Amino acid sequence: MSVKVSDLTVDELRDLIARSVQESIEEIMEDLAALANPEYLDSVREARKDYAEGRCVSLDELTRG
Repeated sequence: MSVKVSDLTVDELRDLIARSVQESIEEIMEDLAALANPEYLDSVREARKDYAEGRCVSLDELTRG
């Protein structure tokens, strides 16, 4: 089902925008919290190193069991 902006009431559009902004702010806050955590940053560095050195498996390999 496709809804056009012109089909929305002003309140529905306002609510849609408010929810979208709230979700974006929550995602940014989560990112900031993660980036402020030294252990998280260390795990990202380790994962990138593992990937660069070929120590990884594809999703297909994981799902095949």
